[in-house]
Amino acid sequence: MKVKRVVVSVVASLAFVSGTAYASNYVFNRVAGPQGPVNGVTSYDWSLTPAGKQVTLGDFPIGGVLSPDGRYLVVSNDGQGQQSLQVVDVQSNKVLQTLPYNSPDSLYLGIAFSPDGRQLYASAGGNNTIRVYDFSNGQLTEKDRISVKNSSNTNVYPAGLSVSPDGTALYVANNLDNSVSKIDLNQKKVIKTTAVGNNPYTALLSKDGHSLYVTNWGESSVSVLDPDTLEVRKTIPTGLHPNAVAENAKTGDIYVSNSDDDTIAVLDGKTSQVKQTVSLKPYRNAPTGSMPDALAVSADGRSLYVANAGNNDVAVVDLSKENAQVKGLIPTAWYPTGVFAIGGKLMMTNAKGLGAGPNTQGQYIGNMMAGTLSIVSEPSTDELKHYTLQVQENNTIKQSSAGNGQKVVIPRNTAEKSPIKHVIYIIKENRTYDQVFGDLGRGNGDPSLTGFGAQTTPNLHKLAKQFVTLDNLYTDAEISAQGHSWSMAAIANDYTEKNWLANYSGRNRGYDFEGNNPAAYPKSGFLWNNAQRAGVSYRDYGEYANYDAASQKWVAADPSIGSSLDPNYPGWNLSISDLTREAEWEKEFNDFVKNDNLPQLQIVRLPNDHTAGTRPGQLTPQAMVAQNDYAVGKLVDTVSRSKYWKDTAIFVIEDDAQNGWDHVDAHRTEGLVISPYTQTGKVDSVFYDTASMIHTMELILGMKPMSQFDAASIPMNRSFTSNPNFAPYTAADPQYPIDQKNGANAPDAKISAKMDFSAEDHANEDTLNKVLWDATLKAKKGNYPKSSK
Repeated sequence: MKVKRVVVSVVASLAFVSGTAYASNYVFNRVAGPQGPVNGVTSYDWSLTPAGKQVTLGDFPIGGVLSPDGRYLVVSNDGQGQQSLQVVDVQSNKVLQTLPYNSPDSLYLGIAFSPDGRQLYASAGGNNTIRVYDFSNGQLTEKDRISVKNSSNTNVYPAGLSVSPDGTALYVANNLDNSVSKIDLNQKKVIKTTAVGNNPYTALLSKDGHSLYVTNWGESSVSVLDPDTLEVRKTIPTGLHPNAVAENAKTGDIYVSNSDDDTIAVLDGKTSQVKQTVSLKPYRNAPTGSMPDALAVSADGRSLYVANAGNNDVAVVDLSKENAQVKGLIPTAWYPTGVFAIGGKLMMTNAKGLGAGPNTQGQYIGNMMAGTLSIVSEPSTDELKHYTLQVQENNTIKQSSAGNGQKVVIPRNTAEKSPIKHVIYIIKENRTYDQVFGDLGRGNGDPSLTGFGAQTTPNLHKLAKQFVTLDNLYTDAEISAQGHSWSMAAIANDYTEKNWLANYSGRNRGYDFEGNNPAAYPKSGFLWNNAQRAGVSYRDYGEYANYDAASQKWVAADPSIGSSLDPNYPGWNLSISDLTREAEWEKEFNDFVKNDNLPQLQIVRLPNDHTAGTRPGQLTPQAMVAQNDYAVGKLVDTVSRSKYWKDTAIFVIEDDAQNGWDHVDAHRTEGLVISPYTQTGKVDSVFYDTASMIHTMELILGMKPMSQFDAASIPMNRSFTSNPNFAPYTAADPQYPIDQKNGANAPDAKISAKMDFSAEDHANEDTLNKVLWDATLKAKKGNYPKSSK
């Protein structure tokens, strides 16, 4: 079957890009993860073909700095697992030294050399200190740290750094204090702190020492301060969520990357006025998703290099003309976070490397993707043209012409209408494909990794066989902080991607995601915002919901949900049964049936397959998963016996796949598409992901894509048929006692008793993985495998 893939052009000004469509075949055997030593595939089906030489780094590199003499690059690896500083020799491209830090010891983004290169300073994030090192011959020696805590002992969370030209002062962006501090490096103490905008990312002192620029990541502005007095001279409006900032030493211009706007703001260094905005969108009118997050200026001042974390490339911006413009792209590995220009070559850090790959060795997905460094010569015009075409091939828009028969079920454009008028979207928590469906007896499963098989999940198994089995479906997130954003917005923004790591590793950072901080809001918002724009009616059950003790009701964490959230439907609380949730949903559904006013889109959260481990007195992991399974079955049973069954599709997916094992890739998950139009009993092995599922729902309901990822994803056409089977579904009774509780002697009961299940993923998920292995697979597979990492 031939399909069209639209070539993704860089910008309209690129004369060598045609922007025309070309034919390509679906690759049915394609899976996510590393594809050999130098290539990979992301969870959202974009190819990774990083240019140049590749060097393995640590866990999620974010910060980096070149030594003043250009001989060394020091990288700050700020991931969920072991964090570290690494010294890389620029000539040999070899890692010379690694200084490890295990939680609660921290690193976070900021890293800067003294002008003479003899000292290095690194932000320690949740430790609320600046780490100080002597540096000599490529070796770091740690000295006494400098505290940045204020008089009220606030968790200020130091981030980006800048050192004064004379080496006497260090400027620190305090990410959680909405402030910037000046440290006297002779006294080794903070001498002044000034309020700036929300969640400042970094601070840059201009070469002449005249102005200090602070990017306010949590809003749309840059603060310009007097570096002597630390008084704010002006606040400059920018694009949404600015992060990196760089200066052109030749012109004095200042460049700011706007991570949720896909633009670069060019500031006049003398007037601090925005004089131009450069678009980084891969094609005209593209939704957001490029996510620029790092900048470097060439030595001659004629090129700006921009790391696009979302597009897995570095954009080369021509600065030689009056108006700067993108002239090409260089492919990187997954989620580039740094770019450094030195001696005619570029060094680019990639936080997620080539992806995860199979997880059969007890690894935790949160830290199993090794960061990498890509090293490439600054490209010639011809080389850049070749690289650009490679990026376009990697990041394609996929439009399915896969047949639903003569009658179109999934529209290809707004002119087509679907016979499906209502969508129910169920979000569950943290399971892999093999963990649930490995024993399905069809599709690509490994029964040896199945902990919640047919006895525990009879409805999921029955639904997968009666409707459609999706054995090549991936979540686009590693964990729930990203997962609920991906599930609701088809993207997790730069703030979310870089801050969940400290929260999940116990490094003194709160969980400010899922509607609790606008810094984590993507530009296009969430599904409810998309529905509002399209005039689609919607109802939210438990997603982005917080409990209000005063009213004893559930309220929307994101105010834009408005009154469309059911206040009686429980959000996250593992002590509340998913069957209680289903009963509340069913009560409203029956009213909608009676009143003939079912919303077009319903978002239903059923979280209890997360489990509470083996904590004594709590339900066993199997009981919680079985309860969740029965709730799904009852919901489908109810819909299938209503007048709305004929024009309804129910989509089910996990928000992430972090708490399980899978022989294909750690992102692979269990999911379902349930409708009279999918009641075929077939296996669909097309590469789908979270964004594919969202895209399919958008096409059905006449909603536009929210990000580049749902826009580029393969719609789930092949799961549907134009010959519907309207037979109802009969829920299977539980085969495991859904009220079974853990005893005092349950496996790892003492460990589970100390874990925090008060909110999603507050428990140490790596430890929870071991608990679930011991509770479900130990008898089958033996002791928990030692990680190969």
